[in-house]
Amino acid sequence: MYYTKVNQDSCIACGLCQIIAPDLFDYTSDGLALTKMDNNAGTLPVPAERFDTFLDAYRKCPTGAILRSDRPFPPAEQ
Repeated sequence: MYYTKVNQDSCIACGLCQIIAPDLFDYTSDGLALTKMDNNAGTLPVPAERFDTFLDAYRKCPTGAILRSDRPFPPAEQ
């Protein structure tokens, strides 16, 4: 089981993740990528049926902005 979120400080808004995995990734109003399932919190696991497309997007992200973890990400500081 993997969790994911996008490091928006590293995202260059190239659109590749959303092209590869449109069910998982979308964009903020600023054009930066985010995970759709939990609004980029990284607290919900990647669904098993979407893991292959997630992995493809993760591997092809040109800046490494797509993060993955085997446990939920800690809450973001406000």
